[in-house]
Amino acid sequence: MSEIYTIVSGTNRPGSNTEKVARHYQEVLKSKQITPHFVTLEGWKYVDRTPEYTQLEQDILIPTSKFIFVSPEYNGSIPGVLKLMFDISDYKKVWWGKKALLTGVATGRGGNLRGLEHLTSILHYLRVVVHPNKLPISLVDKMMHGSGDIHDTGTLRAIEMQVSEFIQF
Repeated sequence: MSEIYTIVSGTNRPGSNTEKVARHYQEVLKSKQITPHFVTLEGWKYVDRTPEYTQLEQDILIPTSKFIFVSPEYNGSIPGVLKLMFDISDYKKVWWGKKALLTGVATGRGGNLRGLEHLTSILHYLRVVVHPNKLPISLVDKMMHGSGDIHDTGTLRAIEMQVSEFIQF
């Protein structure tokens, strides 16, 4: 069985840098002949297990074997909407035994390091194996052109290496 990848852009904020970075991960995977699913939490409307959310679980989340989470820093942690996604899910079907790659983004210097640790703890509780190469991207707003493309060569190399490692993971 081939692996199924899903990228989760972990904020509901419209026009976010988080989604721009997550879209870059999508392009990196496509360059490696992997077509991932893409889940954005922008406009997220689920607080409970609605039929629409259950459909998202059935169609995308449950079949996924490897998740890539891109999460911004919200008050030293992750956005509540990302935590809510975990809280309303059928966690044994959606998360248990899966693998995850984590990237944090922040306009400050920390690259959401604390948030990545919180997310790691949540995922470990849900029995998800987290890849050890977690990438904190600091000053994300300064690393992009007006189009949202990342122009920092060190960050581009780090993402490429992280994704290559995750494919082998």
